[in-house]
Amino acid sequence: MGANAARGAVEAVWRMESARIVGALARYTGDFPLAEDLAQEALAEALVSWSVNGVPAEPAGWLLTTGRRRAIDAFRRRAARDEKYALLARDLSVEEPGADALFDPAAINDDVLSLMFISCHPVLSKEARIALTLRVVAGLASNEIAKAFLVPVATIQARITRAKKTLAAAKVPFAVPEPDELAARLGSVLQVIYLIFTEGSFASGGDDWIRTDLAGEARRLARVLVRISPEPEVFGLVALLELTAARFPARLDASGQPVLLEDQDRRRWDRSAIRRGRGALARAAGSGRGLGAYGLQASIAECHAVAPSVAGTDWSRIVILYEALGRLAPSPIVELNRAVAVAMASGPAQGLKVVDAIAARGELAGSHLLPSVRGELLARLGRREDARSALLEAVGLCGNAVERAALERKVDGLS
Repeated sequence: MGANAARGAVEAVWRMESARIVGALARYTGDFPLAEDLAQEALAEALVSWSVNGVPAEPAGWLLTTGRRRAIDAFRRRAARDEKYALLARDLSVEEPGADALFDPAAINDDVLSLMFISCHPVLSKEARIALTLRVVAGLASNEIAKAFLVPVATIQARITRAKKTLAAAKVPFAVPEPDELAARLGSVLQVIYLIFTEGSFASGGDDWIRTDLAGEARRLARVLVRISPEPEVFGLVALLELTAARFPARLDASGQPVLLEDQDRRRWDRSAIRRGRGALARAAGSGRGLGAYGLQASIAECHAVAPSVAGTDWSRIVILYEALGRLAPSPIVELNRAVAVAMASGPAQGLKVVDAIAARGELAGSHLLPSVRGELLARLGRREDARSALLEAVGLCGNAVERAALERKVDGLS
């Protein structure tokens, strides 16, 4: 097997099994930062070995066994008399099936869940949580993460390194949090997955409006999380991501340009994703505890998913849902979205009042979203010059090339 084929095999195994491999090594060593380093060393060894000897029958097991042996070497180097080394090395023999002991079926789910909660630990910054989650749970390389968030590779590598040092200094254990800590920590995990998906579905910069690969990783992480932590709000997040991603196939035209909701061919929406999303939303609603912030957003997405057209959408219900969301998780973005819904339900003049109130409070200053929505509403009211001025402001603030080009076409249409 050549070097390129070996690299492809390593990348495929890592993308599918990274969380289980790192999680098993962390459980084995009791040291999360060390486990991630051991996994990377095993990958480097696989690139060389597999190109010469071919891909083994159990590639994930091969990586685990290699990582396990590297762990023994690391403890030996750390201290010959180290108690942990003595414990680990005592029964080690050539015949011993190291990977079998590491891939404990009863512990695999807990391993992945532990990884999620460690990578989203509150001692880390939001940026570090995202980088570490994408690295150790999603299995993305540093260059892939850097590309996704438009920062240098060195910046991502520094964030990951600092995150691991912070976790080590804070002596964060490799374990699922205790029940009294779980609820507080779960919110952080959900937020990171949501932020990853948001960046994928509405790229803040670069030349792509939608990063389906990044959004896909977030959906995968949410599906993993709901299997091992089936809480109502986790189902709510799964529902939101599925129902939102269902519209991806219709959001870009053949040339890669954005297609607005009212112009989308709804026949192209992913009906399987809609069914999955509605099923997850039903699970969230069926808990009897009421919907959380993600569940409410999923309910809004469901209104769009079941509507035959923009005109046939239940905008009054969407307004009510945004009002509930604003009370539960207030933010200027939620209020701006409510303004759009109000405009659809009660006319652009009513929506413009909400937008102007947001602007008067100084919220969303520096964001292209507010002048973009304001320009749309002004255009619908026939105030073409005011609309053009607002849209030009949005063009100047927009960091995404595709979305900026779409705004420029709107400006040209008003000229």
